[in-house]
Amino acid sequence: QTVLQGIILLPLRAICIAFILLLAWLSASIATFCQPGRGYLPLKGWRRRMIQTALSSLTRTAYFVMGFHVKVKGKVASLREAPIFVAAPHSSFFDAIVCALTGMPSIVSRAENLSTPVFGTILSSLQPVAVSRQDPDSRKNTVAEITRRALSRGQWPQVI
Repeated sequence: QTVLQGIILLPLRAICIAFILLLAWLSASIATFCQPGRGYLPLKGWRRRMIQTALSSLTRTAYFVMGFHVKVKGKVASLREAPIFVAAPHSSFFDAIVCALTGMPSIVSRAENLSTPVFGTILSSLQPVAVSRQDPDSRKNTVAEITRRALSRGQWPQVI
């Protein structure tokens, strides 16, 4: 009986996750379409709210479909309280759970990730701080950009 459930549930879950991923890509594409100051200016208004609500909800739903039930204890620090939010060890796809639970903050990511099909569009909608591994000044530039965003008095989302 367990094998039969797996044979039925696996394709069903895969189809649901693919559909959720398609919706996330569509939401990210709409929110960033004709975006002024692409990457250099923070998203504002409906674009920012759309990313925060749609992507957060879709990510939570995807994890639920995969069988993860996350329970939050306590209160997430607001942008004013903590402009920089640290999550470690960045070693798995569980980082996306933290992103979804904290309202889809900006993240620090490899620049190469932005060119990945589908995921690159979703990632770029989060307005990441892109780290280039080929640039020798990348570490210094990344620290400067995180500092600039943290001191922006709430114009940029939290950085994780």
